[in-house]
Amino acid sequence: MAGPPQPDTDPHTTRPTLRGSFGMCASTHWLASATAQSVLERGGNAFDAAAAGAFVLHVAEPHLNGPGGDLVAVLAAVGDPSPVVLAGQGHAPRGATIEHFLAEGLDHVPGAGALAAAVPGAVDSWLWLLAEHGTWDLPEVLAYAIHYAEHGVPVVPQLARVLATVENLFRTHWPTSYALWMPEGRVPRAHETVVNTTYARTLRRLCAAGTGGSRAARIRSTRRAWRTGFVANAVAEFAAVPHRHSSGTDHAGVITAADFADFVPSLEPAVTAEFRGTTVAKAGLWSQGPVLLQALSLLDHFDDEQIDPSTAQGVHTITEAVKLAMADREAFYGHLAPARAESVVRQLLHPGYSEERAGLIGSVASTAFRPGDIGVPPYTPPLVTAQDAVAADGVGEPTVQQTGETRGDTCHIDVVDRWGNMISATPSGGWLQSSPAVPDLGFALGTRLQMTWLDPAAPSCLEPGRRPRTTLSPTLLLRDGRPMASLGTPGGDQQDQWQLLYLVRTLAFGLGPQEAIDAPAFHTKAFPSSFWPRTWSPGSLVVEERAGAAVVDGLRERGHDVAVSGPWSQGRLSVVTRDPDTGVLGAAANPRGAQDYAVGR
Repeated sequence: MAGPPQPDTDPHTTRPTLRGSFGMCASTHWLASATAQSVLERGGNAFDAAAAGAFVLHVAEPHLNGPGGDLVAVLAAVGDPSPVVLAGQGHAPRGATIEHFLAEGLDHVPGAGALAAAVPGAVDSWLWLLAEHGTWDLPEVLAYAIHYAEHGVPVVPQLARVLATVENLFRTHWPTSYALWMPEGRVPRAHETVVNTTYARTLRRLCAAGTGGSRAARIRSTRRAWRTGFVANAVAEFAAVPHRHSSGTDHAGVITAADFADFVPSLEPAVTAEFRGTTVAKAGLWSQGPVLLQALSLLDHFDDEQIDPSTAQGVHTITEAVKLAMADREAFYGHLAPARAESVVRQLLHPGYSEERAGLIGSVASTAFRPGDIGVPPYTPPLVTAQDAVAADGVGEPTVQQTGETRGDTCHIDVVDRWGNMISATPSGGWLQSSPAVPDLGFALGTRLQMTWLDPAAPSCLEPGRRPRTTLSPTLLLRDGRPMASLGTPGGDQQDQWQLLYLVRTLAFGLGPQEAIDAPAFHTKAFPSSFWPRTWSPGSLVVEERAGAAVVDGLRERGHDVAVSGPWSQGRLSVVTRDPDTGVLGAAANPRGAQDYAVGR
C-alpha cells in the first residue's frame, strides 16, 4: 500500500505543482483563479474567495455555467474539519409533474428549454455560504464579476465554438439570446471581448438590495431580492412564454416566483469511503458522487498492478468497475428520503457487497447492464443506443462526444486558505445554450430536470420538490480526519471517472498532483447518459491517444469498443492540497484547452 502522495518530481509535467503556505486556488478559468487568490491576498477566507471566483465564472464561462444554474460543493472549516456538502442543487418546480410533461407530448424531459429548468440554486447557495462562513460584504465579493461583465472577458475558443452551434437556434427561435450574445449580428470570434452589461446591472441591483445592520443581515436582504423580488418575478414572467425546446416543439416553462422561495440552501453530511488509507468525501445519492466511492471500493480488492492506469489491464479493470458502479447509479440513485438514502448507501458501500461486485470483473469487457442486489428491485432505464437517437433543436448533451471532444457544461473551483479552510465547488447549469436568456437579467435558466425520468418507478423520477440526480461531483480528501485535498472537474457523466484516475494515480501510485492530471485519461459511456436524449454505448471506451498503441490494442483484445481521442482531449481537473502535518499547501490544474489555472503562494 502506497503512502500519501509524494512531491511531483517529473521534469516533463506541463507545469509545476505549486507549493506555498499562504493560500492556493485552482479553477477552470484563469480569471476565476486570479480573482480567488486576490480575495485571499486581501484577507478573505476560502469561502469568500470561492464565491468571488464563482461569480466571475458566470461571466468568463457562460457556456459552462450561469446564475440560473446549480452548485454542489464539499467543504471543511477550521472550527470543524468534518466534511460537509453545500447542496446548491435546485429542485423540480411545483408544476413539473410527469403528467404535465406527458400531456405536452413528451416522452423525455427536453435537454434545452425552460420546461427542463430546476429552481436555480447556485446564487442563493453562494450567498448563504457567505453569510454563514464568509467574512466579506457582498459588494466586495461581487465587484470582480461586475468589473468583467461591464469591461468584458476574452472569448475562449470553446465559447466561440458553442455559440456557432446555436447561432441558427438563437436567430430563429431565441431572439433574446441572439441579442445578448451576438449583438453585432454574428458569432463572436475567439479572443474577441464580450460584455454582459445586463448581468452587471442585475448584480448591482442585488448589492443595492443588501440593507440591514449586520453583514449577515445585508446578505439576507439580498437573498430576498433574488428569492422573492425582481429576479424571481422576471424569470417566472419570461419562462411562461412558449419557446423552442430540444424536442423540436414549443413549450412554456412551469417555474414560478413561488418556486424560488421554496429553495433552501443547506449543509449536509458528506458520504465517505476509504481507499488506500485515505478518506474520500462526496455528496449523497442525489448526485453521482457515490459512484466514485463505489468504484474505489471495488478497486480496493485488486493489487496495484491490476489497476495501473498506464496499462491495458489497469484501464480494463478500472473501466469495468465504473460500469458496475454506474449501473447501480441508474438502478438505485435519486433524491430519496433520508432514512432510505442512508440505507441504500450503507448497502452499496458494504465491504461484502463491494467484494461481490469486484468478483464480476472478468478478463473480457462486459456489454451488459448489471446492477447489483441490495434487497430492493433495481430500476432498469430505457437502454437506447446513440444510433437510435433523433437530433433536434438545442443542445441536449453538452458534455463529451464519443470522440472525446469537450463541448462543456460545467466549471470547477478549489480553494484552500492559510487557516486551513478548504472548499471544492462545481457550479454548472444555466449555460447560455440551455434556454432563452431572460432579457431583464442577462442569463438563462438551467435544464437539470433532463436528468430525471418520466417514469414514477425510477428512483430519479421527476417529482415536484425533488432534486434531479445531478452529475455535479466535487471531492474532498482527508487523512486521519484532517482535510488534505479538494478536487473536481467538469464533464457530466465523466466527472467521477476522471477523478477516479487521479485518485488511483496519487493514492495508489504516489504520483504528484500535476503529474496525475497530465497523465492520459479515458472514460466509458456504457451506461445511460444523464443528458437528453439519454442514450448509452455498451462496450464503449474513449482513450486519449497518448495512452499508446499497445494499450489500445490490449483493450481491443479484451473486447472494448475503443475510440481514440485527441492526445489532450479529456478532463479539466483541478486540485488544491494541504499537508495536515506541516501545513504546506499545493495546487495543480489541467493544461488541456490552455484555460485552467492554479495560482497561489
